[in-house]
Amino acid sequence: MVRMAGSKLLARLLLLISSVTLISLLALTRCGLGGLIATENGGGLVSANMGGPVGIGGDEEYAAGGGSSGVRELSADRNEQQSGYLQMLQQREEENIKEVAKLTAEIKALKLQILQLKNAAGQQLPSSEVINGSGVVLNSPQTPTLHDCSAFIRRQVGSAEILHGLPLNNEYELVPFNHFTFSRVYPIELGLGKRVVEKPIGYKRRDILGALNKAIETLNRNITTNMLKYTLDDFTEGIYRNEPTTGTQYELYFRTKDVNKTSSSSGQQHQHGDHSQHGTTKLVVMRPFAPLQTIQMEAYPKQQEKELIHIILPLSGRTSTFQSFMDKYVKIALKHDKRVHLTVVYFGEDGLSEARSIMSRVIGMKNSGGNSSNLKLLALNETFSRAKALRVGAEKVWSSNVNKDKDVLLFMCDVDVVFSAKFLDRCRWNTKPNKKVYYPVVFSLYNPHVVYTLQGKEVPPETDQLLISKDSGFWRDFGYGMTCQYRSDFLKVRGFDEEIIGWGGEDVMLYRKYVRSHIKVIRATDPGIFHIWHPKICSGEAAGQKLSVDQYRACIRSRALNEASHAQLGFLAFRDDIVANEGKILAGVKQVGNYSEVYVEQWFRKNVPIPYLVCFRTHVELVVQQNVERLHPFIVKRNFLTYIGMFAVPEHRDHGDCFGKPWNLTMNYHAADDWVIGKVWVSFQIFAKSQVGVGEVF
Repeated sequence: MVRMAGSKLLARLLLLISSVTLISLLALTRCGLGGLIATENGGGLVSANMGGPVGIGGDEEYAAGGGSSGVRELSADRNEQQSGYLQMLQQREEENIKEVAKLTAEIKALKLQILQLKNAAGQQLPSSEVINGSGVVLNSPQTPTLHDCSAFIRRQVGSAEILHGLPLNNEYELVPFNHFTFSRVYPIELGLGKRVVEKPIGYKRRDILGALNKAIETLNRNITTNMLKYTLDDFTEGIYRNEPTTGTQYELYFRTKDVNKTSSSSGQQHQHGDHSQHGTTKLVVMRPFAPLQTIQMEAYPKQQEKELIHIILPLSGRTSTFQSFMDKYVKIALKHDKRVHLTVVYFGEDGLSEARSIMSRVIGMKNSGGNSSNLKLLALNETFSRAKALRVGAEKVWSSNVNKDKDVLLFMCDVDVVFSAKFLDRCRWNTKPNKKVYYPVVFSLYNPHVVYTLQGKEVPPETDQLLISKDSGFWRDFGYGMTCQYRSDFLKVRGFDEEIIGWGGEDVMLYRKYVRSHIKVIRATDPGIFHIWHPKICSGEAAGQKLSVDQYRACIRSRALNEASHAQLGFLAFRDDIVANEGKILAGVKQVGNYSEVYVEQWFRKNVPIPYLVCFRTHVELVVQQNVERLHPFIVKRNFLTYIGMFAVPEHRDHGDCFGKPWNLTMNYHAADDWVIGKVWVSFQIFAKSQVGVGEVF
């Protein structure tokens, strides 16, 4: 249709040029040549027209006077007529030039539209976008021209590590590929489900299908026979990766079609699935990223004008933990942020009076910032239900000076959580009524008695444990209990399922409701909120509850993930093997200087929060060896030795006899950094009180 319109415009342009040419020839024929003849022949032509010869005397004067006047009149008329024709031609020429320019612009716009339709593979411009005479898209944001976009895409492809390698600084900069087939993806980065193989769904499936369709379109570009055209059935496998600055790269492998075979034979081979006779065709496809665009800019108010956050805290017992929570709450929320209210929903009678006294002490504390309007306790003499606690707290968050018709921002919290003032700001930034809710990914701390004991350290205060590292904790991406949302949205999705009793399940249900709604869910890691480790009881017998099978398994999974890292759990699981084989570890370090044989007596005790205790009969002499690698985490650290007061390097003491039956073992220790640096041959005697005690090192 677009081509037909271009052809019609071109025909009109040619017709217009022909008309101008004919008019010009006609004008030259009628006036241009006549004026030229009159100018050249002058009076002779006039005399001939008078009809007689030139006389003498009076007749001559007559001819001279009257003939000259007539010639001048005729010449003036012709000049005036010629001037009129020239003005008309000039005006017509200007009109024709304008018309030609207009038609040329329309032809250029149509050509641009044809190119866009070809490059977009059938996609059309939105109906609201209109192309004007200059070829600029109207009623749409200003975008680069087609030439600029093509040049940008070429730059993106050229800068990507797709057709050639790029030198990197180290192995951590390399972006690995993900292997996939049409129905399976083997991700290098595990998602929420921690699946090492998964079925592509949602945006992943759309992404893969888009790449495959583009590849199939390229393969079928010069194939006219339907039986020889490539389909999704011919795709075998592929890999893809996402480079953050250039785009997504795909390397796709298809079973090669044999174009020399007949259609019937090709169909027969495809039907029987005989792939051994086919080659493989590889296509490299890239989805380049477009230039960055600023979408929105928003300013947030000052400290005094910040949105008030209503924190809802379900609680049952655990008053010592609640005391620790309130101590941090006073410092961070009441004194620093100052735009928060706390509602504690307490279940049962056990510990209720103590919880009241804790809140009363905060209110009575000087300069704490707490008062009866921003601290409130609601008591429910029922079985603990987090879902009901949050629903009751959401209904009764208002104080006397708050407009009940105004929507309020809720932060659903737990007593085991520590948050910063910056987190409270993110709680405000990432929520908007009927628009978005905030589900932060909390950093969950491991069991400190495992983390620091394996390193030979004393367990530090809770404040010093708030560190984000692979040894101290993990991102709790399976937890949805901490959330910021407006009360109107909470009620609109009908809140929690209050039929769930005991541990877990209700948070996931609420999260799924938001995911399936039109409200945007902001899910992001937040370095300002921590989950403090605490013992988790999954039986439910202490509270008179019985967990379902799914609840129990989820609780056990959470308990295992909360305890320690994979490596730390490995040391706990294999501690018997480690103890039995410690003496067989050889350092393989070159001996430096002389050293003395050391007799060490060692015993184990139950519930000792250090790897092991040692007492020495004779002296210890260490031979320093720099830059030695550490073999395993059970090497005694210098600060640990100083802490237990047995000896300081290189100090020798006599600790007398140890109890138990001795057995001999020769060991070779070495370490690096702040560990005991050096090489020590230790011929020592181990005294064990009991075989059970040996296994219970921690």
